[in-house]
Amino acid sequence: MAKRRNTFSGLTSKWNTKVKPVMKNAIVAALTVSALTFGSGNAMAAPNLELSTFFHVYIQDEFVGTVEDKEQIESFIQNKLASMEETYKDIDLEIGSEVTYIPEQAFQFNPSTEVEEVLNQVDSKLDIKANASALVLDGQEVAFVKDEATAQDVMDSLMLEHVSKEDLEQVEKRQDDPNQSLPQLKENQTRILDVKLSKEVSFAEKKVNPDEVLSVEEVVKLFKKGTLEEKKYEVKSGDVLGEIADSHDLTLEQLLSLNSELKADTVLRPGMELIVTYQKPLAIVEVNKETYKTEEVPFEKKVEEDSSMFKGDTKVKQEGSDGLKGVTYSVTEQNGREVKKEAVNTKVLKEAVEEITIKGTKVVPSRGTGSFAWPTNGGYVSSNMGYRWGRMHKGMDIARPSERSIKSVDNGVVVSTGNRGDGYGNKVIIDHQNGYRTLYAHLSSISVEPGQTVPRGAKIGVMGSTGDSTGVHLHIEVTKNGKLVDPRTVLGK
Repeated sequence: MAKRRNTFSGLTSKWNTKVKPVMKNAIVAALTVSALTFGSGNAMAAPNLELSTFFHVYIQDEFVGTVEDKEQIESFIQNKLASMEETYKDIDLEIGSEVTYIPEQAFQFNPSTEVEEVLNQVDSKLDIKANASALVLDGQEVAFVKDEATAQDVMDSLMLEHVSKEDLEQVEKRQDDPNQSLPQLKENQTRILDVKLSKEVSFAEKKVNPDEVLSVEEVVKLFKKGTLEEKKYEVKSGDVLGEIADSHDLTLEQLLSLNSELKADTVLRPGMELIVTYQKPLAIVEVNKETYKTEEVPFEKKVEEDSSMFKGDTKVKQEGSDGLKGVTYSVTEQNGREVKKEAVNTKVLKEAVEEITIKGTKVVPSRGTGSFAWPTNGGYVSSNMGYRWGRMHKGMDIARPSERSIKSVDNGVVVSTGNRGDGYGNKVIIDHQNGYRTLYAHLSSISVEPGQTVPRGAKIGVMGSTGDSTGVHLHIEVTKNGKLVDPRTVLGK
């Protein structure tokens, strides 16, 4: 049961201070009648007559009727207040209307209205108010709760959706003692610095209709969604999504986001219900925090050239290793979504060590550089390395060049030429002196001899269709240290 105040502290009995002229005339007339009665020869009967007091009832200076016993009105008001207190439990209610009684005395009470009608008038005009606390955002009242403690519960409930109770208590302690020093954060540790709403919030005492007083849950929902009601629209024949969105001041994207089962091309059926209330929070919970993390610092790579080493050869002079740094970040989140993150302090914990690689630049015509040229003048790949016709195709085929000259893909020494009856037809094998060997097959003619040194791009023959061949093309194979290499991975590098 709500705490009941001194309900009738505002109910007063007055004489003519608030009596309207018509009432004043009535009272004067009554007194005059009494005087005339005593003076007309009935003085002998006068001692047997008794004056009775009756009351004219006013609510907010508006006359509602006359009663013989004002306790009837006061009892009715008490019962109505008790009934409302039972309905609105835990809400502090009081009479919001000023009820006054103007007494009058006469020998006989002749009411102009029945008591029941006066009570009906009191019932319709009596205003019972709730003493409430208003939540004010940027100067505008947005909701009412039963008291300031409940208003604070609303704020806490909003905050606790994004921070723990312990974090919130720590924030409040630091606000009470702004000079409090903070300990150094440990690795992967996060500390909440502040939790607040995006709009200034204040509380104000108000007297409102009891129906306007909301629960904590209702106000939290209002703050998060901007409304307590979810409006729906029933689709009619001929409706399209774009027009429905326009008619409710929504974009098509907003309408689709409210109705996850819909897509832009969804066919609407009459009778379907669509949510058309785009929820926009009254205020956003903003969390400011700091977090400490250790992060790797990738090592840099440096290349040094050495003219005494063959081109294509490399060696590591110094192994690289990642460094380590400790970073303190300032992070801002709004309703749980990170909107800002910046490093406010960085400390080097371990220096990174750069990797140093030595690359050879010495070029010898008989030694390959490791950089392969394309062996034909254009053309296209007609068959890649892999299984074909039930057996392994060891190389790559190139056909239809702009002209049929075949070129060495890199510097090297010719180790074999001619037709060996192995299905390759006329072929040339070049050792590039760096682990790589290349084979060129099905040539119509050969331009080099075994033991000959050939530079990168030198002509070694002409494309043809000798050996087991279904047409004019070049078949090229690549090996490294005796193992096949897919030509696609090295040619043109």
